[in-house]
This record gives sequence, C-alpha cells and structure tokens, in this order.
Amino acid sequence: MKTIISLLGLALCMNLTVQAQGFDNITIEATKLTDKIYVLTGAGGNIGVSVGDDGVFIIDDQFAPLTAKIEAKLKTLSDKPIKYVVNTHFHGDHTGGNANMHNLGATIIAHDNVRERLANEPQRNGTLAPKEALPVITYNDRMSIHMNGEKVAIVHVDNAHTDGDSMLYFLDSNVLHTGDTYFRGWYPYIDLKSGGSVDGYIAAVKQGLMLIDDNTKIIPGHGGTESNKVEYLAYLEMLEGLKKIISGEIEKGRTEDEVANDTSLTKTYDDQGYSWQFITSEKIRRTFYKSLKQ
Repeated sequence: MKTIISLLGLALCMNLTVQAQGFDNITIEATKLTDKIYVLTGAGGNIGVSVGDDGVFIIDDQFAPLTAKIEAKLKTLSDKPIKYVVNTHFHGDHTGGNANMHNLGATIIAHDNVRERLANEPQRNGTLAPKEALPVITYNDRMSIHMNGEKVAIVHVDNAHTDGDSMLYFLDSNVLHTGDTYFRGWYPYIDLKSGGSVDGYIAAVKQGLMLIDDNTKIIPGHGGTESNKVEYLAYLEMLEGLKKIISGEIEKGRTEDEVANDTSLTKTYDDQGYSWQFITSEKIRRTFYKSLKQ
C-alpha cells in the first residue's frame, strides 16, 4: 500500500509541475462507483463522470495530451457525446484538456475566478490559455445541473486550495467530488499564491461534510479514487490539529524557519503517512505558518 501511495505521490509531483513527458505511457482507468457515476484516473486530478440518456458530464479533464485517451475511455462507458465539463479549479492538471473538450462539443463550466485566472495568467509555456479553454458558463457562489435523471449541486468554497474551488454533489447517487479541497491520505497543497488559505481549506472540508451522510462515496482530488465520511473526518481532524499546533508556535513568537525546521510539530501526522514528495512535512509546516501568520 505504501508503495502505491508513493507512486501516486510521485505522479502528482510530476502533474503539479506540469512535466509533459511520459504522457504516451499513461493509461486511463475507469472505476465504477454507481450505475451512473465513474472515476477516471491517469495523470492529474481525478475525473468524475456521469453517464446516462442525456449524455456524458465530466468533472475536470487532466492534461491536453491525454484528451484522446480520455475520450476513448469515455466511449467504453457511453455512446453519448460529452456535453459538459466542470472545472473544480484552474490548475493545469484539472483544466489542461479544456480546449480539446470544447472542440469535441463540450460546454466548459467553472467559477468566475477560474475563468479569470485562465484568461489572464500565462501558462507554463508563457502564453495565455486559448479562448477555447475558457469556461463559457461561470458562477460566483453555486449552481445546479440537472442531467441523467438527477440534480448535481455545484458549490463554491472560498479561498481553500485556490480562490476558485468548487465541489460537486450528486444528490440521487450520493457522490461528492471535492476537487483539490481533499487530498486523501496526504497533506494538502494549499496554493497561497492563488488565493488558498488554511482557514478556507478547513471551512471547505466542513462544508463538504454538511452535504454528505455515512453512505456517501467521496471522490478526492488526488489520493485514490474513492473515500468515505470516516476518512474525511480524519482528514479534518489532521487539518485542525495542525492549525492548533502551528498557531501555538506563532503565539510563542517563533519564526517561520524555526517552525519549518521543527520536525516534532508534525510527527503525529508524519507517522500516519501524510507527508509525501510534493508536500513534505517541512512544506506543510511552512504553508500553515505563512497562512496563519497573515
């Protein structure tokens, strides 16, 4: 199990630094959660999929070089067209396929801030995202999609992983897609430079818990294809525990470097395996310090 987690962590490190090499070797896998809902994995954030008579609706679309493989896998699940793509936030491992999905006929939907960042912040190649990659339907708080026989609630959570995060809840299927407001089994990546914050991240998890029950199937942004309320509660406990510890160190007047270098502060959670290649224990201490100090 630890080997699998390590490999997943390594894959995510590559995704978050958007290293394009190796996509030819990526296989898109599908995991069935309910009669209507699937999860696709490959390289990037978990893709949620709804299939039914109305068509195919997906949550996030990973990287552009993977679109053909994603489309091929979707065709094994449904012969219907891809009608909608909802981006949970703006990072490239969740939005990289937007332009391709647009060209396949899909309508791109996201929070207002996702469109703003995609339209105005240069990508890693130094250019802005093409017009085709931009969401054409945006919202500032929440919206609903009625498709494939059920209502899907899209809920914006403020300043969590970024400033444009959304989670999606399938009411009849009882499935929650959290985007990157939940890294199952790992310390979270809180993108402070893009509006993320510790307090907002904790609030997002609490909001997600308000939507679900003991039987809900949870699709995390990363860290496996499926989670549950018990694991989600443990994740919240870790976040709140870290906040209490780091806040206490700030009150003592300790500096960022002192906190970042004190391995004892996160030992309880390090021992549980939360530290990984991209977000190490040192990095999570530094992130919490910077966010809470503000």
